[in-house]
Amino acid sequence: MNRTQFQELAEVRLVDAEALLAAGRWDGAYYLLGYCVECALKACIAKQFLAHDVPEKKLVNSFYTHRLDELLTISGLKPELDERLKADTLLDDGWTTILGWSESARYDVGITEMSARQMHAAVSGADSGILPWLKKHW
Repeated sequence: MNRTQFQELAEVRLVDAEALLAAGRWDGAYYLLGYCVECALKACIAKQFLAHDVPEKKLVNSFYTHRLDELLTISGLKPELDERLKADTLLDDGWTTILGWSESARYDVGITEMSARQMHAAVSGADSGILPWLKKHW
């Protein structure tokens, strides 16, 4: 996959999650919202891979994680996000919500409507969502 495909996948998974939210399918919506963030972070990281340059093995291996905190770190965006979190309590609360996600959420049953909607706001909120911020960097 390339950077553009990760960007497109992040957008598609957000739309899919919103359809699931509208249908009251909280478990799937929650999972896809986290996956949306994972794809957006991977798009940011892919920006570091330059044509005709062999990237460091550690960076390539780290890329294959699903841990959002680790992806943020290798994206190089962590210091900037940390500064934003200090200034924006909504973004800070949202990022805390997002960090509660893991790839094992695909096996979760019983996610509440409130959890799914909080995740949606944390991911896509116009003012303090992580996805609009990540789009500025991908």
